[in-house]
Amino acid sequence: MKNLLILGCGWVGEELARQLKKKGWNLWVTTRTEEKYHRLQGDGIFAFIHDFNRDLNLDLPVDVSFDAIVNSIPATQKSTEAEIEHRFSHVFNVLCSLNYKKHIFLSSVGVYPDQDGNFDESFVEEELMSPKLRMAEKKMMSLPYSSTFRLGGLFGKERILAKYFQDKVVHIGDQPSNFIHLDDVVGIIEQSLDINLPTGYYNLVAPEHPSKKEVILKSAQKYMFSYPRSFEPINSYQKLVNSDKIINLLNYEFKYPSPLDF
Repeated sequence: MKNLLILGCGWVGEELARQLKKKGWNLWVTTRTEEKYHRLQGDGIFAFIHDFNRDLNLDLPVDVSFDAIVNSIPATQKSTEAEIEHRFSHVFNVLCSLNYKKHIFLSSVGVYPDQDGNFDESFVEEELMSPKLRMAEKKMMSLPYSSTFRLGGLFGKERILAKYFQDKVVHIGDQPSNFIHLDDVVGIIEQSLDINLPTGYYNLVAPEHPSKKEVILKSAQKYMFSYPRSFEPINSYQKLVNSDKIINLLNYEFKYPSPLDF
């Protein structure tokens, strides 16, 4: 039976834990909320309340060897660089104390600059990338057996793009969508756990990039949300993020290749 640790069990982590539990994995997860702690415990998942902003030691059973660790501790833009450095120093120290074979850190395609261009993992112009996200990525990539998955805008289930733009003026409609469905994130992670994943960076976005305007209007129609009041483009840069590297490695077939189908 395989053992998986999920650090910072957010939306992706919780869905991944449920899917792998069905497949017989042993799951350990950390969360900051009591509500999620009790919900996960009720599903037979070993949950721990832990806040990496302040808690130093994670009280895991020391004799467990983890087949993989999925790390979704966020490096949010709302945090200062000092807060991110503090948080990921704690994460780093915890991971250094554990025995594991594979570590996947979940980052964001927001690491790439908001400008015209087709961005893949070969882009290394540090001065143009998000300094906060890069700080977290580099700290986590300094650990052994580590890879970083850069996720596109995450949607699916109750997270529907049109919901956030009802009766509003939309300024981003002309931009291409670099989105991915929750089911595909979980599917890619699951397949990555089953192979000898080469360490490195991987983009996770749906292969099709309709405009955000198209996606908003289609999802408003599909889920019966109010349409935006108007579309008034500002900063209409054409930023396309390419995920061919992980698709080709896994021979992965997307359940939702276009955000128009979310």
